[in-house]
Amino acid sequence: MKLERSPLARPFPDMPPVAGVALRVARAGYKDWGRCDLTYVELAEGTAVAGVFTRNRCCSTEVELGREQVRAGRARALVVNAGNSNAFTGHRGRAAVEQIMGQVAAHLGCDEREVFVSSTGVIGVPLPRDKARAGVAAALEASECSWEDAAATIGTTDTFPKGALTRAVIGDTTVTLAAIIKGSGMIAPDMATMLGYVFTDAAVEPAFLQALISAANERTFSCITVDSDTSTSDTVLAFATGQAGNAPLASFGDDGADAFAAALDDICRQLAHLVVRDGEGARKFIEVAVTGAASDDSARRIGLAIANSPLVKTAIAGEDANWGRVVMAVGKAGEPADRDRLSIGFGGHWAAREGLPLADYDEGPVAEHLRGDEVRIDVDLGLGDGRATVWTCDLTHQYIAINADYRS
Repeated sequence: MKLERSPLARPFPDMPPVAGVALRVARAGYKDWGRCDLTYVELAEGTAVAGVFTRNRCCSTEVELGREQVRAGRARALVVNAGNSNAFTGHRGRAAVEQIMGQVAAHLGCDEREVFVSSTGVIGVPLPRDKARAGVAAALEASECSWEDAAATIGTTDTFPKGALTRAVIGDTTVTLAAIIKGSGMIAPDMATMLGYVFTDAAVEPAFLQALISAANERTFSCITVDSDTSTSDTVLAFATGQAGNAPLASFGDDGADAFAAALDDICRQLAHLVVRDGEGARKFIEVAVTGAASDDSARRIGLAIANSPLVKTAIAGEDANWGRVVMAVGKAGEPADRDRLSIGFGGHWAAREGLPLADYDEGPVAEHLRGDEVRIDVDLGLGDGRATVWTCDLTHQYIAINADYRS
């Protein structure tokens, strides 16, 4: 199926090279789609790495190995395969990943555990070792490519390449953070999301980098959903090459640590929003803002219950201001809620306050808001200080069409 570019797409940003990061792509031929499908990233010696991974119990070998590898905190290379997730493939899938790790390690003269591998695509089909070997060999000899080429290569049902850029000042040094991500369907992150990679020339100790990416994930990737399904391959990795020359960051007590943490949060949020904007069949970007909850965690769970509700998502797709469906979703979340304190609104216009429809409620402004491609749902539980914001998209006929033909 030829996928049309999402109407919510954003142009790929102008992203300069990051010192210590070399990007290459090649065609392994995992699927017959006539494009590059293997991305190879070579990293400077001493690069720090941290990551978060799906907690899906049927995860891929790549995820299992990645969890082990990040504990050592160092990386020299990344290989991303698109078109085959290599999940639920047993020992054959593991052999394919170990082959890739060994092939790249031999080329670089590094430890195999410093070579990270991710795969995305169809579940249940072992990654073809012959194609992987040839694809890696081609990538090792390829010329360096742009961030946009690398981002396009890791996509599957993505309709546009996704990248983000930001900077931070550490002491007297300006550092760059550049990132790419893929994701469109099977999006409901549980610890991580899709396949996302952040690269920086900053010097950051692995343990601190791990703490930062875990915290950023909780506020960004783990606050988005497209279809409530958690992938078998979800991975977010952060690589810090140290080439900028700043004094290494090891804790929040270090000069510039707060600025770097804020930049990492910012770039992760940019990536998370791009994934939602490319949600399969999406026509509307939806922000759900929950306040007045018993706790922040409770607010997030309520927000996700709303964002994952097919009834809410189809109402937004049909531009129907059916706020009763939001009430339903709040009630089913299993979190503290009081019907008589609950308030619901759309785009800054309240429909119900403290358990009652407003006597002077005018649906006109709400209907106008819902006709736009960015929609906001406000929920105030009136119970406490807990708050959270989550992001999702509408649910359209196109989502069904894409997933009914996914393997073809």
